Amino acid sequence: MGAVTLSGVAKRYGGTEVLRDINLSIEEGEFAILVGPSGCGKSTLLRMIAGLEEISGGDISIGGRRVNDLEPKDRDIAMVFQSYALYPHMTVADNMGFALKMARVDAAEKQARITRAAEMLGLTPYLDRYPRALSGGQRQRVAMGRAMVRDPAVFLFDEPLSNLDAKLRVQMRSEIRQTQARLGVTTVYVTHDQIEAMTMADRIIVMNGGRIEQVGTPLDLYDRPANRFVAEFIGSPAMNMIAVTDGRLPDGTALPLIAPAGAVTVGLRPEHLHPGPAGITVQVTGVEPTGAETLITATLAGQPITAALRDRVTVRPGDSLTLGFDPAHLHLFDAGSGQRISR
Repeated sequence: MGAVTLSGVAKRYGGTEVLRDINLSIEEGEFAILVGPSGCGKSTLLRMIAGLEEISGGDISIGGRRVNDLEPKDRDIAMVFQSYALYPHMTVADNMGFALKMARVDAAEKQARITRAAEMLGLTPYLDRYPRALSGGQRQRVAMGRAMVRDPAVFLFDEPLSNLDAKLRVQMRSEIRQTQARLGVTTVYVTHDQIEAMTMADRIIVMNGGRIEQVGTPLDLYDRPANRFVAEFIGSPAMNMIAVTDGRLPDGTALPLIAPAGAVTVGLRPEHLHPGPAGITVQVTGVEPTGAETLITATLAGQPITAALRDRVTVRPGDSLTLGFDPAHLHLFDAGSGQRISR
């Protein structure tokens, strides 16, 4: 049983509180991703689950067992680090089996586990090689294999793909997700890359400033962000945020939407904008053709706005461009608190 439960968890360094009142339940077999900007506390939280950081308050349970006072080796977890942390003087096979050797696992059982993990990860041809003879992706697979052979209740990943190039990151995130699905092991994964989170997670935990902002499936967070922070963090390019007062832009232009009186922030995703005869008129500041789409950066009544257009358009910086949208795609946030306003 690999369910992970955090109840009222807090972390303080002296008088500085870096995590506060963290309440979270991760189901057995779930792939949960902690995401947020640098310094939000996500890696600290992962290390607390692993037992590498002491908690300052609350309780952590793994498989229904309170683990606050247990050493990392006694928590039935396996961790994959950003740096891979492979022993350079050991072969791939020896790296993968080192923890089993320390645990005095029977030699035949150890070999069987190494063989099984190597086959699953495509490492069989490399078992006699040393880390220096491997590519970055192969080293990452060895680090995963070392975790897999322990047959843990929970996998913990701390930004494992940040050292890889963009193409290899895309390949490896698919491999990690497929491997986790085959094994069915509860996985808690930390990243600052929201695209990584969107493409891999069963559920995403968005963190900011030492607290949880929202928990949900990738599409839940994308379609109904709880607040402005989540709305801007999830999605690339980021959601446009437009200041509106009594349904009008700062220059007095009416915005076609149903909005409460007073000041609100209107959210509109770049892909929901399209050229049309009616809508909002923007002043183009930049054009970035990518092939599949064209990114337009512009200003709307002095406010920055981005449009991701599927159709190719011929515009230049300085041009005016009218963009239409479906009012059903608008998101409303309180101008003061940033919390979502129901419509």
